[in-house]
Amino acid sequence: MTYLVLKYLHVLGATVILGTGMGIAFFMLAAHLTRDAAFVARTAGIVVTADFLFTATAVVAQPLTGYWLARETGADLLTGWLGAALLLYGVAGLFWIPVVVIQMRMRDLAVAAALRGEALPAAYHRLFRVWFVFGFPGFGSVLLIVWLMIARPAL
Repeated sequence: MTYLVLKYLHVLGATVILGTGMGIAFFMLAAHLTRDAAFVARTAGIVVTADFLFTATAVVAQPLTGYWLARETGADLLTGWLGAALLLYGVAGLFWIPVVVIQMRMRDLAVAAALRGEALPAAYHRLFRVWFVFGFPGFGSVLLIVWLMIARPAL
């Protein structure tokens, strides 16, 4: 029973990370494409909140449930597909943490532009490009981790 509960929580956490990440990317991109500073400001505010409520919670829960699952099954965390998944988790984190900071800065720049009735500034657009590029290795790592969890290849 303990194993099934841990596995359920672990899969749920992976789903939250993947789903929230996909949703955040979609809504930020959709808001950005409008070029409407007020809309971007509101969307980015919600996105930052969602990242802290959902993604951050799942990001903390994943290694805990993963560790407990490995302990429950006697699996070695540092070898094979589990070791690869942990390495990719680190890669995802290296890109996700700056993305959250960038989202907060983009939100602040959009709020300031909206209050002044101006267009989104060049600094916002530079940050958006970095945010967009960082999404590929960050999100790609999560997709690979989910594949590793399902396929459990012999590495």
